[in-house]
This record gives sequence, structure tokens and C-alpha cells, in this order.
Amino acid sequence: MGNRLAADWKRTLSYFRRNGISAAAWAAAERLLQRAGQRGYAYVPPSPEEQERQRKEAEEWKEPPLLSVAVPAFETPPEYMNALLDSLQAQTWPYWELVIADAGSTDALRALTEARRDPRIRYRKLSVNLGLAGNTNEALKEIRGAYTGLLDHDDLLTPDALYEMARALRESRKKGIDPVFLYSDEDKCDSAGERFYEPHFKPDLNPDLLLSNNYICHFLMLETETFRRLKERSGYDGAQDYDLVLRAAAGVFSGGPEEAFVHVPKVLYHWRCHESSTASNPESKRYAYEAGRRALEDFCAAQGWQARAEDTAHLGFYRLGYQPDILKVRKDVGAAAQPLPPRRGRLCSGIYEKDGGMRYAGLPAGFSGYMHRAVLAQDVEAADIRAMRVRPELEEEFGKALEAVKRGEDPEAVSRAFCESVRKKGLRICWLPDRKPL
Repeated sequence: MGNRLAADWKRTLSYFRRNGISAAAWAAAERLLQRAGQRGYAYVPPSPEEQERQRKEAEEWKEPPLLSVAVPAFETPPEYMNALLDSLQAQTWPYWELVIADAGSTDALRALTEARRDPRIRYRKLSVNLGLAGNTNEALKEIRGAYTGLLDHDDLLTPDALYEMARALRESRKKGIDPVFLYSDEDKCDSAGERFYEPHFKPDLNPDLLLSNNYICHFLMLETETFRRLKERSGYDGAQDYDLVLRAAAGVFSGGPEEAFVHVPKVLYHWRCHESSTASNPESKRYAYEAGRRALEDFCAAQGWQARAEDTAHLGFYRLGYQPDILKVRKDVGAAAQPLPPRRGRLCSGIYEKDGGMRYAGLPAGFSGYMHRAVLAQDVEAADIRAMRVRPELEEEFGKALEAVKRGEDPEAVSRAFCESVRKKGLRICWLPDRKPL
């Protein structure tokens, strides 16, 4: 708990230095409220009976896929590597391999891994340290599985992680879809790997949210041939996974199926927090966030978009400034929506949820929401047309919808109908939360 309080203090002080006392006060207040709301969280592993059921089911699969895990290692503390190996050998999915590419200065990890006497664990000693990206690419050379998962050398997988990935892969293939990548929810654990907290429950693929932040993160499994084609790029060390995910998902911005990017809505990964980790102390790897901004701008340039990535008040979360305008730059965006005017100091986002209600409604205007999503651009199914701009070819239909609202028709119903029409044309509705006048 002491380490966590120290990390909170460092975050607050850093935030104050970047954004000023008022913003820091709002951020601290929101963090306390969110922390209080998460006190009931406890990671609960599958019961022994469920784990046994998963093992038996895996044994009955016809042509089960081999799933690979790549770990770039560098001066890894033995206790962390032992815990990582324990988490792999505890998997209920038996058809896996682990490839460790070790760029450390000793052979300590070799002895440690060989002592396991498990042929699924393969160790490769690197003669030089090529950085996170280069070391991962060296591990990739040894991979034999159809999909490759990325695991940091000090983190942990849950016992059902690979089983759940295999199951999601099978369900996708039943629908005729070969996923490009699959990803899960995650949480954090203390340095001892005994206490779990701050779960990150993620949405299904949301391309514009991905252009704001690498919410995919852990646990990611990428189709191996796609991984080999793209590789990780050393110029983005610290954000090499973000750069990789952006390039892997590039097809969705030109009409590719979003169903090829599969979200497994379960916590399958524990991100270990210690003094030098980004999870515990964001300032410890400030270079990673700068690399993320470069990766994002490089991606935009590769798409032919004139756009500049800017830091938001929150490290690792970005805002794209399109030149001159998103509707002129992005052919996939049909409408750009913004929040409705706040009411009594509370956010009125104008985003209509599929099952009713308004997303982020009632959030204090100084708050950023869960995982800062209330201040990040994102794709939405429906937004209020009263705070919206559209492409020229939609202006006639848009004008009729606005006239219907002026005549007294229900704004939500009219907005939902118009947005459904936009999406049926294969266009996105992008919500931009900067609250600038339309």
C-alpha cells in the first residue's frame, strides 16, 4: 500500500507540474473517487473444477492451434522470471510454446529456464541488446505457433489466458473470420504478484479511441504471419506495441472488417507494478509516451492524413489535430459530433448508448472519466445531431433531420435514426470531446 501511495503522490505532483493546480485538484479528486469505486474488485481465478474442465476440453479439440508467447528479457530479476514461468506452466491450454530472447549480461535465465525441463520453454541468448523491439523480433524468429502473444518479462498470465484466446479464435473461425489479433482485459498487481487492483475493462475495437490511446495493451495475441510482416520497429521503443497495433489495425480505416479484431472481455493479464514500471510510475518512462506520439503521427502520415498528434493532460493519451478538418481528411468519417453544452457544471456528452441513456452524462466537467475516455475521441453508434457536422453528401439528409427536431420531434429518436443511416453507408460517427464551438 505504501508503494501505491507513493506512486499516487508522484502522479499528482507530475500532473500539477504539467497542467496546473486546478487541473491537478480535479484529477486527484477523481482518482480518489475511482479508487473508492474499485475497492470491491478482486481478481478471482477460475476454480480448480473449471480449470480441470478447460484442460479436458482442450484435450478433446481436433487440430488445436499452437499458441506462442514471446518474451524479450533484459536483466530480469530471477523471481519475476520464475513467476512468469509458473504462470505459463499453469495454463489450462496445454498447446503453447514460450520463446525468451535474453539480452542480459549473464546466463542466469538460461539456467533458470533449463531447470524447468519443459520442451515448450525455449531460451535464446542474444549477443547484443537490440532494445525492446529488436529483442522481440529475435524471439519472433523462433516462433512456430499460428498466433503470438506478447508478455513483458515481469508480468503474469492468468491460468485461463491461452484457453480463452483459443476459444475466442475458434468462435471467430466458426463465423468465417480469421482474426488479425485478439486482446483481453487486464489488471495490475503489486511487486509480489499477490494483490490485484485497477482492472482495465476494455471496449470492443474502437478505431478512433485507438488513435487516442493504446487501450489494447495486454494481453495481445497477433496472427504470427502478420506479426512477421510488420515486425516491431526500434524507432518507437517504449511504444513499440502501440506502433505495431496501429499498423495491424490499419485496414479498418479503409473498410476492413472490425470483426477481425477480437476483444475477449476477461482479465487475462496481470501488469506488475514496481518502482521502475510504467504501470506504477508513468514518469519513469516519459520517453515511451513521446514515442507513442511519434508512432501515431507516423501512422497518420502512412494513411495520407494531414494530422498532428498532441499530448492531452494525461500521459499516454493523445489528441489528433486534423488539417484542416477531420471530415476533409478522413474518408471513413461521415459525421463529427461534439458534447452538448454542460448542464450545471456536468457533462452532457450527446452520445446515446445502444441500450438507452447517455454516455458520461452527469460527469463533473473537470473529470475525465474511466480511463480518461470522456476526454478522448472515439467512434460512437449514435450522437445528438444538434452538436454535429457532416460530410457534404450527407447535408441534405442532415438538414431534414435538424428540421424535424425544430418541429418538436424527439431529438434522441431523430438523432438515432440519422446516425443509423450514416453507419449503413459504411461511415463512422466520430465524437470529438474538445468542446470547441461548431
